[in-house]
Amino acid sequence: QFSGLLGTVYRRGNLSFTRDGNSLLSPVGNRISLFDLKNNKSETLPLATRLNIVCVGLSPDGRLAILIDEEGAALLVSLIGKCVIHEFYFHKPVHSVSFSPDGKKFVVTKDNLAYLYHAPGKKREFNAFVLDKTYYGPYDETTCIDWTDDSKCFAVGSKDMSTWVFGAERWANLIYYSLGGHKDVIVACFFEENSLDLYTISQDAALCVWQCDTELDGLKPMPPKDAAKEEEAEEDDEELLEEPKGEEIHGKADPSEQETRNKVKYSRVAKYFFNKEGDFNNLTAAAYHKKTHLLVTGFASGIFHLHELPDFNLIHSLSISDQRIASISINCTGDWIAFGCSGLGQLLVWEWQSESYVLKQQGHFNSMVSLAYSPDGQYIVTGGEDGKVKVWNTSSSFCFVTFTEHNSGVTAVTFTSTGYVVLSASLDGTVRAFDLHRYRNFRTFTSPRPSQFSCLAVDSSGEIVAAGSQDSFEIFIWSMQSGRLLDVLAGHEGPISSLSFNPMKCVLASASWDKTVKLWDMLDSWRTKETFIMNSDVLVVAFRPDGKELAVAALNGQITFWDHENAVQTGSIEGRHDLQMGRKELDKITAKQAAKGKSFTTLCYSADGQCILAGGLSKFVCIYNIKEQILMKKFEISCNYSLDAMEEYLDRRKMTEFGSMALIDDGGGGDEGVAIPLPGVKRGDMSYRHFKPEIRVTCVRFCPTGRSWAATSTEGLLLYSLDSGLIFDPFELDIDVTPSNIHKTLSQKEYTVAIVMAFKLNEKKLIQEVMEAVPSSEVDVVCSSLPDLYVEKLLEFLASAFETSCHLEFYLIWTHKLLMLHGHKLKTRSVKLLPVIQFLQKSIQRHFEDVSKLCEWNIYNIKYALAISQQRGMKRPAEEAPGDEEELDSDSDYLM
Repeated sequence: QFSGLLGTVYRRGNLSFTRDGNSLLSPVGNRISLFDLKNNKSETLPLATRLNIVCVGLSPDGRLAILIDEEGAALLVSLIGKCVIHEFYFHKPVHSVSFSPDGKKFVVTKDNLAYLYHAPGKKREFNAFVLDKTYYGPYDETTCIDWTDDSKCFAVGSKDMSTWVFGAERWANLIYYSLGGHKDVIVACFFEENSLDLYTISQDAALCVWQCDTELDGLKPMPPKDAAKEEEAEEDDEELLEEPKGEEIHGKADPSEQETRNKVKYSRVAKYFFNKEGDFNNLTAAAYHKKTHLLVTGFASGIFHLHELPDFNLIHSLSISDQRIASISINCTGDWIAFGCSGLGQLLVWEWQSESYVLKQQGHFNSMVSLAYSPDGQYIVTGGEDGKVKVWNTSSSFCFVTFTEHNSGVTAVTFTSTGYVVLSASLDGTVRAFDLHRYRNFRTFTSPRPSQFSCLAVDSSGEIVAAGSQDSFEIFIWSMQSGRLLDVLAGHEGPISSLSFNPMKCVLASASWDKTVKLWDMLDSWRTKETFIMNSDVLVVAFRPDGKELAVAALNGQITFWDHENAVQTGSIEGRHDLQMGRKELDKITAKQAAKGKSFTTLCYSADGQCILAGGLSKFVCIYNIKEQILMKKFEISCNYSLDAMEEYLDRRKMTEFGSMALIDDGGGGDEGVAIPLPGVKRGDMSYRHFKPEIRVTCVRFCPTGRSWAATSTEGLLLYSLDSGLIFDPFELDIDVTPSNIHKTLSQKEYTVAIVMAFKLNEKKLIQEVMEAVPSSEVDVVCSSLPDLYVEKLLEFLASAFETSCHLEFYLIWTHKLLMLHGHKLKTRSVKLLPVIQFLQKSIQRHFEDVSKLCEWNIYNIKYALAISQQRGMKRPAEEAPGDEEELDSDSDYLM
């Protein structure tokens, strides 16, 4: 099951803080990521829209969210159940959506209209979105919305430089009001707290302060009209219209004096200008915190200002990047400010009072090319076309270090067997080694003549580093210890496409476009041990985890399996038809015809070696059973139609008599200007106003723990893990094995029998209950009497229990006793048990790091307290009275 999206933290759309202010919702393509800032974790919700999300509306109670994509298709989402409740189509692109503070209504703006809907309630409804009113007024597209605190009125900003104030209900003295005073597009409008006073901000960095002559309590309800006439009018309107528009309110920009008599009036009391630094410093985003009167404004140059209103006092003026700030959000307490930069895919949360970052994350600027798991499965390293190497924590989903030493695109990354060294190969002609203890580049491997390295491998000892060149057709071998070039392996007659070391022997397999796979013996004078001739150019090669089998993917779409010891082919899979290529917008041939020339570009064995993962220039990743040579499952990496090559057939709605509408290059470049076209660009001309990246899977890797796998794609780094839902999966079940019999056995203190019965029923909660009922003094006896068949299952349960349980010491005792008593027997099945042991290691290592950090902090605090006490002339703890010692102990307990 899909479990998370890493590597991309923000794309476009508005950021939203949750009700408690501790979490942040960020749109990532057609998905939503939730960043828990208190617990330093992030997760991607298991739901997706059809196209990229452009705006998010969060309900005041934080339970519901409305996600709207580029074409106006909306999803009503429960943030508690993390599921889709209702789907709705607004028929046109939506600019903004906002719930009223009481949560009863929400406003959606599209074109030059504002639509007021009844918000879905707590009851089950057939149609969750019921249209209440349609507001006419602006001449151009609407841009922003803000509500008054009591939900009586809302304001809408527009591209025609006007701001309109509308009554959410029929008020006698306020139906609509138009405000001018600006010379550019309205970026944001904000009501003052418990007031109709308004602030409007335009793109040319101007702020207008509007004062209203009426308080919120001064709004008078409209007298009721004749209901029969209203019904007749609505029936007549609905006959003419395709969709009901509810009650219509038509605003006028310049109403007559008679129409404005005894109505609410606004007057502009001040106009301020932000400091502009250059002509291109357009104001692009703004947010206002009503309780603290804090205004935050972001500019196209990456600068942001903090002002105190209504006096317009400047608090801060800082720059976070050189890219346009696309979205700003302030949490409920007004302490944290979130910034989103779509140009770099950057997400920042800044605490303005302490002037420190709460969160600073940025994905790869261009597509990711390769990934690798650390040996314990705790970290993932990724390399991108932007030349960056990033290391991600799989449990928190955050990047904790970025290496920027490469000057060109990174083509391959890998971990050494220790897990503390990351290696990366690049087109800049270097292979670099990075230390994860000190976060530095401690080795740089180069070739005698500059070469572009296309692939990389390191042997199981971590001593020999090999990289293949795509221009000189050679393989370079270095020593990790000395950094010296040991040898250059020549023999291939085409670019080297892939390298792989045998995990059990010092044998290197190299694949090339010359239709051969060569095996090199690293211990016997670097000689060619074997050469396999293929029918087509070889793209990727991979060894099975036990080193007894070799998988090869070629350009003809075939995956072949070889017994490399005897140079015999053991099987093949015809995978071309499983790729299921999509049709690009500008393709002249069908997707079926295009798929004939496609092939798998990345392979990876599962942790147990029984299955193989394969991906390529398609939205699918296929998993095959090697023994049966059949397709087990196809994973659809993305359902985002904002990417190219997603649809199998042409969309007839986009076809005209002159050809595809995708050929039309419309618009004048938009807000971000026009990029200059570059000669030789193959990934699409970036000077087009309309550019769609192509969906592709560049790398797939299985986690050493066997619990998950990851794929780098155009969408980002996608993680898939075993479904932890309720699945009834019994093991050697008997008719007598029932929960009541297990509890009965447990009450008789027959712990071993109870554990065996619980594993036969295979319900996780029941196993946990039985395990925790065993006294710690009996663990040794139970472990020694446990049948061999259940030792492996118990180890797997312990590994998963470490991730959630707080009984750390108790489960460590179980693990220690099991490994001590059954270690010799487990060693004989080490290859099969390796994923389970690595899963166990990953869980224990994570706890070790957390606890050791806490202990180090406590030791530091106690030393600091002792040093302070010494300075004040107090006695050393050894010389003090017993009462003082107790006091110090209580202090240290408090620090713990």
